[in-house]
Amino acid sequence: MALGGCSSPSQPELKVDGAFMPQPVGNMAGGFLTVTNSGDTADKLTSVTSPLSDDVQIHETKDQKMRQVSSFDIPANGELKLERGGSHIMFMAIKKQPKQGDKVEVELHFEKSDPIKVDLPVEAATHNPAAH
Repeated sequence: MALGGCSSPSQPELKVDGAFMPQPVGNMAGGFLTVTNSGDTADKLTSVTSPLSDDVQIHETKDQKMRQVSSFDIPANGELKLERGGSHIMFMAIKKQPKQGDKVEVELHFEKSDPIKVDLPVEAATHNPAAH
């Protein structure tokens, strides 16, 4: 009898795109991106780290209220969208003000997959790719 999960070569296959950070106004900043999983196994985004802040949180927005969560599900053959007005990355007490044209380095940590490093290009404070 095979042990379920042990012999399966299927792993999450994660790719990140559409990443950006609106230029922050104040001491907090938001980050947005899409994680696409082309694998047959689901995964979870469990945390985000960045040199910009010692306190990077992941937030969901429900009923127009933001709240910190411990993880986001990334479904098998699906995607996790972090976008304006929805779930997002929140940089608390940022150490410096990135300006439009800068890049902010982040590392995404997952339950199953290896961490992924992403550069968030800093866009205009009003940037909203969904509006294009």
